[in-house]
Amino acid sequence: MKLVFSGIAFAVAANAAVAGPHPFGIHDLVMLDRVSDPQISPDGKRAAYQVRETDYEKNKGKNGIWLIDLGNPKAQAARLTDTTVNATAPRWSADGAAVYYQDKGQVWRLPAGGKGAAVQVTNLAVDVNAYKLSPDGKHVLLSIDMYPDCGKESDAIACTKQRLDDKEKAKATGRVYDKLFVRHWDTWADGRRSQWFVAAIGADGKIDMPHLVTQGIDGDVPSKPFGGDDEFEFSPDGKTVYFSVRIAGNSEPWSTNFDIYSVPADASAAPKNLTGANKAWDTSPVPSADGRTLYYLAMKRPTFEADRFGIMAMDLASGATREIDPQWDRSAGSLKLSDDGKTLYATADDNGEHPLFAIDVATGNAAKLAGEGSIHEYSVRGNDIVFSRTTLKTPADLFRIGAKGGKAVELTNQNSTRMAFVETGAFEPFTFKGANGDSVQGYMVKPVGFDKSKKYPVAFLIHGGPQGAFGNDWSYRWNPQTYAGQGFAVVMVNFHGSTGYGQAFTDSISGDWGGKPLEDLQKGWVAALEKYTFLDGDRACALGASYGGYMIYWIAGKWNQPWKCLVDHDGVFDNRMMGYSTEELWFSEWENKGTPWEKPDNYEKFNPVNYVKDWRAPMLVVHSEQDFRIPVEQGIAAFTALQRRGIPSELLTFPDENHWVLKPQNSVLWHDTVNAWLKRWTAQ
Repeated sequence: MKLVFSGIAFAVAANAAVAGPHPFGIHDLVMLDRVSDPQISPDGKRAAYQVRETDYEKNKGKNGIWLIDLGNPKAQAARLTDTTVNATAPRWSADGAAVYYQDKGQVWRLPAGGKGAAVQVTNLAVDVNAYKLSPDGKHVLLSIDMYPDCGKESDAIACTKQRLDDKEKAKATGRVYDKLFVRHWDTWADGRRSQWFVAAIGADGKIDMPHLVTQGIDGDVPSKPFGGDDEFEFSPDGKTVYFSVRIAGNSEPWSTNFDIYSVPADASAAPKNLTGANKAWDTSPVPSADGRTLYYLAMKRPTFEADRFGIMAMDLASGATREIDPQWDRSAGSLKLSDDGKTLYATADDNGEHPLFAIDVATGNAAKLAGEGSIHEYSVRGNDIVFSRTTLKTPADLFRIGAKGGKAVELTNQNSTRMAFVETGAFEPFTFKGANGDSVQGYMVKPVGFDKSKKYPVAFLIHGGPQGAFGNDWSYRWNPQTYAGQGFAVVMVNFHGSTGYGQAFTDSISGDWGGKPLEDLQKGWVAALEKYTFLDGDRACALGASYGGYMIYWIAGKWNQPWKCLVDHDGVFDNRMMGYSTEELWFSEWENKGTPWEKPDNYEKFNPVNYVKDWRAPMLVVHSEQDFRIPVEQGIAAFTALQRRGIPSELLTFPDENHWVLKPQNSVLWHDTVNAWLKRWTAQ
């Protein structure tokens, strides 16, 4: 396998040059390379990372592993894996001579120098979900879906494969459930659980028979649907595995009680719950180098998924814990430890950005290391940190910074050719007095080709979550630059409930979905019109997804006067039905302070379905059939109401998408349909 250096790809350059400079659009967006998952080599001289390219014809992404030389400021990135493989999750061998990765549901190893063939490390009868190498590189931790009762067999993997084969041959297709979840995100439950296995890696680079280490754990490790490798870790000596898991029982859909367990890597003892005293969420175990302390993240309020994650330290000998950062009013994520053990690193939403922070272990003081946008994945090794960063104008690239801070140096420019031929809109944050007189932040993006003497139609975007935020970040779904490229100015408001402005601000939306957030949106709209005189308030449409979609349905009945049209993506139309039909019940029950039968008035207080009689604005409804978070019937019901009321309306649905529209050609159709709707109703 030879390293292939990137430079400027001739074909890409030629195609972009033919197109010439043009406003950024959806076809540009879906074809961008997506940089992620940087990993610094053990000697600190190189970094491996993942790049996702788009095969538009096949309507899917294709991943590869790339390398960059950290010692040469003029170095070009080079592809390590062959273009025929779909390689993800790069991890270095202990000696730095090879890079491991996943492809075709198995783990592979490839010489880091680019010479030599890839070795298939695992060759199991079922797929590997996730993996992690022990510090000495002699063992590998594997997440594998298995039937729980197969754990009693000598070969749980073979038992599971036989069960799957038998089901495939069966003519009957019905399923019987006796507890929830019956489905989660976009997948129906089939009785399997993701479990941890450990295997030794032999001299030939291939694994021995894996042994189950989580026997008796009734939960998924890592968690579903989005659990990552921050949920599990080896101890420094490789003898112990730490992992976070929610024990399912009969309460999984209304519980956020994840706990951190330890288990011997040789399965000589049963898993031990280390955080059982805390009934809220515990995750992201990070052991100290001496193996005496376990750092981790913890929430305090059970069943509240948007509670603040504090940084904890546990003495593993005594079990005593302390919160390191109680004075820091931010919710930490992506926890890592410095080599000297004196500093913890974490990312957090912060005033419309997502910086990287350094937290002093002794004092808990947090200092911003890198910001100016949104920091995503990062890797720490010695005195170096390599991270991926995005902004509202730029997709992800890798940067390097000292472990103590300093100026960030750009390492990659993966999309330089494509971005050189597109024009994007300038942006800036703004603030205003919102509900309760609180300071509220918003963002404004100017249309491409902005002329201060002209007036522009407006796309007013409302974010989901609701505990989330719009900010200085790049998105492949709700990207304001796609609207700016169509000639729209974009206004976004981070209403009460948004993250990055303190936990009290985040908490304030619960039980008040249609109250303070609506007031913030109204006041933010007025503030934007006063500050930015180029906004044409008579040619504006509001758009939102998930909670933002709920808000679209809510303002359709409560604040429809300013809007020429509305766009609703996967929104909650009937809040009471949401409490019965969504899969993650803890969310609806926290936000409404109880179940629909215990607190029916809470579900009806801000329920859009009760105000259909007041709807008047034309609406495009988008809802996909594999969305189990907010099932498609919500969108169909809203479209039915619109049609029955005689309000101009359209329904766009995707049979093969979930809460998000992810496939490239579906994304293009989504944007083309939305843009046509906006232009239809804002045309002069």
